[in-house]
Amino acid sequence: MTRFPDYPFTPQRFEVRPGIGMSFLDEGPRDGEVIVMLHGNPSWSFYWRHLVLALRDPAQGKAYRCIVPDHVGMGLSDRPDDGVSAAPRYDYTLQSRIDDVDALLAHLGITGPVTLAVHDWGGMIGFGWALRDPARVKRLIITNTAAFPLPGSKRFPMRLAMGRDSRLGGWLIRRFNLFARGAAWMGTKRSLPKDVRAAYAGVYDGWDQAISTLRFMQDIPLHDGDRAMPLVQASAKALPGYADRPAFIGWGLRDFVFDKHFLAGFQAALPDAEVHAFSDAGHYTLEDKHEVLVPLIRAFLDRNPL
Repeated sequence: MTRFPDYPFTPQRFEVRPGIGMSFLDEGPRDGEVIVMLHGNPSWSFYWRHLVLALRDPAQGKAYRCIVPDHVGMGLSDRPDDGVSAAPRYDYTLQSRIDDVDALLAHLGITGPVTLAVHDWGGMIGFGWALRDPARVKRLIITNTAAFPLPGSKRFPMRLAMGRDSRLGGWLIRRFNLFARGAAWMGTKRSLPKDVRAAYAGVYDGWDQAISTLRFMQDIPLHDGDRAMPLVQASAKALPGYADRPAFIGWGLRDFVFDKHFLAGFQAALPDAEVHAFSDAGHYTLEDKHEVLVPLIRAFLDRNPL
């Protein structure tokens, strides 16, 4: 597939629920150590493309098996409605995302150890999935994400509140694809080429296409009564339990959401993690710093074999 820059992959499809197709990448040798890469909102598997290209290639050393889903409603996956009478219907919740990852790995016959690579909502999805069997997670690659509630020292950004709590804001996001378009412009410190911005945002153009970008925002847990909060609280409680495993943290300090407060949370829970924080990188860390981070991540994995 050459439709997207630096994305020479042929995505596969899996009926993750009756009538609902999930697009995913399965790159690298079938017997390679498994790296599960989970994106967030409003990106998709495209975010991980540079890392996949480097890790799947035996010419660069040890080759890894990269499993990279597009969450339902995101990227090249289907866009089911969540209306009461919709058929097929999808409930856009954190629990649904966790169940989908579990179903995909079961479909692929991946029942053994994995490395979790997470970004944005991918952290809450990945660590939420890991609650089922934490021993399966042998290594961590963490980029601008969360596995715990909003730190007390961090104010919830107004740009997210517009989508989470405002009916007008939600309408604007779906009607004009504001969130994905804005992230493609403001999610990095380097200026992205036009075709890269188009790859990030174009898949969400249109009312039906943008549904998940809004639903993710509406599912952000801030209060005890929010439906995702119990899972995120459980993930936070479990997070220090991974401190005995190799962890790599690559962080863009210019992220307006996942900033130094979130980084501090991970460093407190994972004090032995290898940390690379960049004052000139934003939310899409692997866009701003892939030339630096991808070789560092490969070296980290090679140094810490399963």
